[in-house]
Amino acid sequence: MSVRQALLALLDEQPRYGYQLRSEFEQRTGAAWPLNVGQVYTTLARLERDGFVEGAGDDGDGHVMYRVTEQGRAEVAAWFTTPVGRTQPPRDELAIKLAMAVTVPGVDVGTVIQQQRTATMGALQDYTRLKQRAGSTEPAELAWSLVLDSMVFAAEAEIRWLDHCEARVRRAAAEARATASTSDVPTAAEEVAR
Repeated sequence: MSVRQALLALLDEQPRYGYQLRSEFEQRTGAAWPLNVGQVYTTLARLERDGFVEGAGDDGDGHVMYRVTEQGRAEVAAWFTTPVGRTQPPRDELAIKLAMAVTVPGVDVGTVIQQQRTATMGALQDYTRLKQRAGSTEPAELAWSLVLDSMVFAAEAEIRWLDHCEARVRRAAAEARATASTSDVPTAAEEVAR
């Protein structure tokens, strides 16, 4: 997720100060990814350093306002028209956990998978309940609804992936048992050699 570009997009609408940016970001994303106001101001400082935003004076209440520059507008336009790259996928804690679980002796991989499936199903039910409440076509409500859709689809995909992992682990265990049991039975050549 690019907080940097999201803040630029908000500033492209109108000048804002840090707390307003944080509030707008969280409102539009349904607070799915809460922002620390310190992170907002750190990002604003970098954007200003890079020439994408500039100070726009004081709002009268002591808040420093920021506005997007032409260079910042170009950056926002490029962000909206450039596909999100998939060349370096983000680290996925669950994939890492399962990769470790199948390679570390003594870990009950089936339990790891089942516990995660239960947690993901619970999250999916929560998202579905939230989705039923959302329904307005107002831009802010539509934005939140799209974020919820993404979360629902991701949870559904994770459940399918967990089912796939469980099947693969079971097949691997069955193959290991079959290999172990056949290695105890002498081959025809070994019988002849006796």
